Amino acid sequence: MSAIINRRHFMAAGSAAVAMPFVSRGTSAQAAWPSRQIRMICSYPAGGQTDLLARAFGEYISKQVGQTVVIENKAGASGAIGTAEVARAEPDGHTILCSISTTYVMNRVMLKTPGYDMDKDLTLVSVIPGAGLPLVASPKSGVKTLEDFVAFARKNDKVNFGTYSVGSAPHMTINELNKQYGLKIEPIHYRGEAPMWTGLAEGSIDFAMGSYTAAQTVLQGDRGVVFAVHSKKVDAIPNIKTLPEQGATSKFFTVSGFTGWAVPKATPQPIVDRLSQIFVAANTDPKVKEVLKTFVLEPALGFKETNALYQKELPVWIEAAQALGLQPV
Repeated sequence: MSAIINRRHFMAAGSAAVAMPFVSRGTSAQAAWPSRQIRMICSYPAGGQTDLLARAFGEYISKQVGQTVVIENKAGASGAIGTAEVARAEPDGHTILCSISTTYVMNRVMLKTPGYDMDKDLTLVSVIPGAGLPLVASPKSGVKTLEDFVAFARKNDKVNFGTYSVGSAPHMTINELNKQYGLKIEPIHYRGEAPMWTGLAEGSIDFAMGSYTAAQTVLQGDRGVVFAVHSKKVDAIPNIKTLPEQGATSKFFTVSGFTGWAVPKATPQPIVDRLSQIFVAANTDPKVKEVLKTFVLEPALGFKETNALYQKELPVWIEAAQALGLQPV
């Protein structure tokens, strides 16, 4: 091919360029998205709260954009396995992560090599603020308030308090209560909420803390009594006061954690904004509303609100996690 540009072709190309409206790079990226199937990687097992949220929102996204959204469960290492895969994915909006604050915040403290850097590799698109977590006592303890709990813990040399994992919100709650009140509560770590609540029901532990929904296994059978909730009230039990309302002063009792969605860091902002808008709009979808109601969760937030919440809660979570004195694994 000749290296000399034909004048007629040059003039024609120039005329065509003038006739075409200017399309910015960002607008072009937004218009092209999505061009194929979307993968939503849930970094926790199928059947749990995170998975059910991923599926409800994924179905809504699919209806809005006209492309299939496939949910892939890639659990392990406190969500790090699935998260690292999303961090390495093409930043084109076709791979989305669904995970929880453990993944987005805690892993930077708990894991030596999580396989990703939250600040450098991922962008949070939307989050659902966590619900208040009830603190539940065995009926035989007679505990009905935080004051009762502190008195019980001081009177008894050994008090067992169940958590659903090392480094979890219940674990940090125990540590903060121990510091404020000079207690020696011993955390008993389970692998998930189900065995923890079974332990409380069977009398293996004196207290436990977890989601209100999962706690129904003991609350409905009168095998547990809620004496406080962490950070925010639960609508279903409005008479139960929060820890701060009962005198607990730790900053950790002002944060609630979240479930949320993220994309690779270099994903064009127009795509991030579009996804954010869809997540917020999904709050009105009947299936999404039902899942949110089931787990007593708040509506999904938009991009700006999401990242404001993240920046506000991040240092508090890190401080409470570091106070546990755990060695990263």
